[in-house]
Amino acid sequence: MDHSEVSDLSRSEFERTCVFLNTASLGRPPQRSWDALQTELWRWKEGMGNPIDYDTYIARSRELYASLVNVSAHDVAVGSQVSAFAGVIAAGLPSGSEVIVARGDFTSIIFPFLAQESRGVRVREVPLEGIAAAVDGRTTLVAVSAVQSADGRIAPLDDLERACDQYGAKVLLDTTQAVGWLPIDASRWAFTVGGGYKWLMGPRGTAFMTIREHDAADLLPHAAGWYAGERPWDAIYGLPLRLATTARRFDVSPAWFSWVGQAPSLELLTEIGPAMLHKYSVHLANLFRTEVGFAPGESAIVSVIPTGDINLALDESRLVAATRAGRLRLSFHICNTMQDAADAATALRGLIAPEPD
Repeated sequence: MDHSEVSDLSRSEFERTCVFLNTASLGRPPQRSWDALQTELWRWKEGMGNPIDYDTYIARSRELYASLVNVSAHDVAVGSQVSAFAGVIAAGLPSGSEVIVARGDFTSIIFPFLAQESRGVRVREVPLEGIAAAVDGRTTLVAVSAVQSADGRIAPLDDLERACDQYGAKVLLDTTQAVGWLPIDASRWAFTVGGGYKWLMGPRGTAFMTIREHDAADLLPHAAGWYAGERPWDAIYGLPLRLATTARRFDVSPAWFSWVGQAPSLELLTEIGPAMLHKYSVHLANLFRTEVGFAPGESAIVSVIPTGDINLALDESRLVAATRAGRLRLSFHICNTMQDAADAATALRGLIAPEPD
């Protein structure tokens, strides 16, 4: 698939009612996901909904997500929130562990570890660019977002992997702002967690965790419920404990309708493939950067400093973006076209500060 084919898919799946550059906050659903969800909501309204039917969407989502991040579906757990998965990992740390986090990272990947302070778990905050160099013999775990939510900076993943291998530390990688545009090989990391409602274009209420089999051995499924059972519909009453032997034992009871919308979006992403998702999204971001006088970058997220009446410009141009950490954050994805990048540049030219040298 090439850029023109992705553009054609974009036009067929997304209606252009605005210049939408806010996927990093809340991804737009493709038409196929919207249609599937409306059909299932109608079935619910008419009394024809069947909870067992939703397992098909969940299983399909698990398989598709696994293919996007290069792991087996057996290594993928599903739930509803990143912080809940991070909390399971935090609770499994030995007392006295040291956790390194990136300064200013999203708190869902930080708070679960700070909450373990009473057990002697220490959290050390360092600049993102120096996170690999900060790893040493004291480090038990590094918890970091692959892509920073505030400004789109990409973590030094290769350096981090080498440093953690050298000292025997594990990594929890938050892929919420990455998978869907940045190729991620989850098999490289002990744990990854990611929400589905941004770059995966699902409804809020879907999340994924990957766990390497040998890293899961000592991790307790603290949130285990019926859906973590080996056969969930045979695990809804009574003793004994009968959890799945795969990463499914970390599953959290699913928000059913969210998965109805998630599966078709993942199908679209896998049709395009990680490599082209990356090329296309970064290409659009760089078209915008070039038009406003910035050097090309490596991220699908562009963070700029507003200098003029930015809100008026956004309203007049029907440009949807987000303000994070005092800056305007623009995110480019498959719901966008080259025209969106050009329109955004026209709307914001002269209203944003030059890029620092």
